[in-house]
Amino acid sequence: MKYGRTYNFSAGPAMMPEDVLEEIAAEVLNYRGSGMSVMEMSHRSQVFQTILDEAKADLRKLMNIPENYKILFVQGGGTVQFAMVPMNLMRSGLACYMETGAWSKKALAEARKYGEVTVSASSADKNFSYIPDCTHVEIPEKADYVYLCENETIHGTTWHTLPEIGSVPLVSDQSSMFLSRPCDVSRYGLIWGGVQKNVGPAGMAVVIIREDLIRDDLPAFVPTYLSYKTHADNDSLYNTPNCWAIYCCGKVFRYLLDNGGLEAQAKRNEEKAAVLYDFLDQSSFFTGAVVKEDRSVMNVPFVTPSKEQDAAVVAAAKAAGFDNLKGHKSVGGLRASIYNAMPKAGVTALVDFLRNYEKTQA
Repeated sequence: MKYGRTYNFSAGPAMMPEDVLEEIAAEVLNYRGSGMSVMEMSHRSQVFQTILDEAKADLRKLMNIPENYKILFVQGGGTVQFAMVPMNLMRSGLACYMETGAWSKKALAEARKYGEVTVSASSADKNFSYIPDCTHVEIPEKADYVYLCENETIHGTTWHTLPEIGSVPLVSDQSSMFLSRPCDVSRYGLIWGGVQKNVGPAGMAVVIIREDLIRDDLPAFVPTYLSYKTHADNDSLYNTPNCWAIYCCGKVFRYLLDNGGLEAQAKRNEEKAAVLYDFLDQSSFFTGAVVKEDRSVMNVPFVTPSKEQDAAVVAAAKAAGFDNLKGHKSVGGLRASIYNAMPKAGVTALVDFLRNYEKTQA
């Protein structure tokens, strides 16, 4: 780590690759001879159009996105997508949701404003500490879509195997695992991800949507901006987009391509997660909060024997240079978010700190 930067284990906004930040810093006053910052330039300019085109092309290559899918950059982050999905995809008025944590709960609560929602599977019975077995889950044929949060940021679970749902479109919130591993886009009807965890600054979501799901017959109550067709027809330029976020995300897309793509990134992520999980598995003071087979590679929640000791560890960790280890307010405990940009050295240093802290409790 350079420039006196801390190891930031925040669930988001989160760390970005230092190489990307350095490149952004070098261009912030004068982007490639344009005489202005990307934060200042017109979104209608040819310079920004090139930035947008390159970002989309690099993401399509990175994820091997088929040609019959559109890439959209939509302002508002994940909370807006909770509403946009049902507004745009509910035709018959029925959707199926997998309830596996705080974010899927929020999404299904929002969807109920626009139609009938069936909870097809849930792990609420064990405080969302596992992913339900959906090998033989029953999905009504008339369902408009099946929705899941593929990685639950707060509870630290992830879908390692997608549910078998037949021909019904699968919608996935990939926010906290977006671009962390290879993804067969053709298995989904729609993928969306808030970019503030693995990709860029807060305030925007990337939406990857199959073209046949883009409707022009939306109910009259749907605002123009909240129509996927609006964004698709206008190349994400219906209004002034989040130009800065698009620019930063484009830098990260190119960085990932230049560093082995998603296969290489997945290997790096698995290696550094193993360092932390191996420690937790042998510790007598710290305990992981998720069953082993459903553990997230991105978000690692864990606890000490008491809430008071949880707080003491958070304070000691911050003093030692490890920031944002406090668990989400809804669940407590501790949580280390180790997204793409967190180096393995950061996880190793954290484990060394936790191991030494545990020795003081003996």
